Amino acid sequence: MLVKIDNLDEKGSGQAVQWLENELGNQRKLKLTIPQTLPGEKVRVIVDQPDRRRRKAMPEEILEANPERTAAPCPHFERCGGCVWQHWDYSGQLKQKTLHVKQAIEAQGFNPDLVQDTIGMDEPWHYRNKMEFTFAPDGSLGLHEQGNFRKIISLESCLIAGKEMVEAAMEVAAWVRDHQLTGYNKDLHDGLLRHLMVRQSFATGEIMLALFATEGPVEHLEDASADLTKRIGQKFPQVKSFLWLENTDWADRTQSEKSHVLAGRDFIYDEMDGYRFRLWFDTFFQTNPTQAQKLVDLAIEMGEPKKTEKMIDLFCGVGTFSLPFASRVEKLAGIEIVESSIESAKRNALDNGLTNTYFLAKDARNGIDEVLESFGHPELLVIDPPRSGAGGKVMRKIGRSKPERIVYISCNPDTFATDIKELEPFGYELKIVQPVDLFPHTVHVECCSLLVLRK
Repeated sequence: MLVKIDNLDEKGSGQAVQWLENELGNQRKLKLTIPQTLPGEKVRVIVDQPDRRRRKAMPEEILEANPERTAAPCPHFERCGGCVWQHWDYSGQLKQKTLHVKQAIEAQGFNPDLVQDTIGMDEPWHYRNKMEFTFAPDGSLGLHEQGNFRKIISLESCLIAGKEMVEAAMEVAAWVRDHQLTGYNKDLHDGLLRHLMVRQSFATGEIMLALFATEGPVEHLEDASADLTKRIGQKFPQVKSFLWLENTDWADRTQSEKSHVLAGRDFIYDEMDGYRFRLWFDTFFQTNPTQAQKLVDLAIEMGEPKKTEKMIDLFCGVGTFSLPFASRVEKLAGIEIVESSIESAKRNALDNGLTNTYFLAKDARNGIDEVLESFGHPELLVIDPPRSGAGGKVMRKIGRSKPERIVYISCNPDTFATDIKELEPFGYELKIVQPVDLFPHTVHVECCSLLVLRK
């Protein structure tokens, strides 16, 4: 079957429509999802069960290629689910991300011309400072297969992670093979090793290794864990935090019920915008420090903080934006529902000598009320919600609190657009949207935007 790729879906796969004729001569529409294709391409596909309305098919042959198609440099690209756009020239990726943001805000009635061209990276490889690898039941280490959560693709390299991080991960993989240890089987719920988290500060060079297992490094595992600690210590002196974390929960997440420090501390130090942060294994921190710094710079430029002003940082996390802003305003209040993040934010503020901050562990909607009562009216509000967005109730609460300026940082253009629509009845005007590419070779794009209350 020959088809033309019309557009891309939210996962970055090509979309095509084919009209077929049934045995009665009636026309029927078949919607196809075709990974690893680009807009405008003509491809040959083999479709199983074409009598269905929607099918997924892999391209058998690219008959007419998009001029921005390029050879993917990673040997695992066609199977690994870590990247989806390595076959697309980076300039094409950036244009697509700009288009996505324009379409999202236009769908909510905003002027798409407010969206600037996406800020990309000079070097869009080895940019991630954190990776979570998964063990297959046979003990091999890798990432999930595209579209198949239960299949693990064993990796020998990863071109989006920091090079030293990958080297350390491969050493752990070799240790597993040498000791013939098992990985976790999601169907049978048995096996030892579940995940390996690697994170590195590109500023300090410190590395954290966190090994998630179904039992601790005791009894029959003492010799193996001692060997692993020795290997890592000898080959990777930059590993300042080496953890063995017990997780017996059925949920396939990097969580811990009991922690063992094999070597070093239970955290590492990182830096951003001249401020120092402590990062634990479960600390959320921007995974692309180069582009995250650009986000911080943009937020400060748009927000224009003043020493006479009060500010609220909503969904503040560990203070990524709070600390740089705190030194530029009179008082800052941070709100975050995750208590461990708030404790980290408090500690990070003290570590950096900031005494004008107040951090509250509460959900955003109720936290705003409490802060307004004790803190007063903010001239500036910064919001950086999760991918699901802040939601209508929170946005309307922000609108009623009437800060003069709102800087909205988003990792999801669609929820961003629906959120800011809620501010229009309160007199807010969208001034600018600046996309920033924090995740090259994936569909994700961040935005930094400014909304101003009309006088």
